[in-house]
Amino acid sequence: MSFALFSDLAPARKREVGSAVAHYIAGVLDREDMMQIVESLSQTADFKPGDRVKTLRGSLRGTIIRILDHGRVVWQPDGTESELTALPESLARED
Repeated sequence: MSFALFSDLAPARKREVGSAVAHYIAGVLDREDMMQIVESLSQTADFKPGDRVKTLRGSLRGTIIRILDHGRVVWQPDGTESELTALPESLARED
C-alpha cells in the first residue's frame, strides 16, 4: 500500500518508505520514528553547498561541496578527503 501512496517518489526513496512502514507494522519502529522517516524522504531534494546530508540508510554522513550542471551533487563524507557524486534523490538532509 505504501508503494501506491508514494508512487511519485524516486525508487530508492520509495523502497526506504516501504521499509519504514513495514518496520512500524512489525512493531520494530515506533510511530513517531516512522513518521519522521517518511516525512524526511518525502521532502524535495533541493541541496546547496554546505548542506549536511546522509545516505538514505544513514550509513554515511557528510557535506555538499558543489552542485554539478546536470543536477548531480558532489559531497564529502565525514572523516575523509574523498568526494562522492550522487543523485540528489539518493541523499537526505541531515537534521
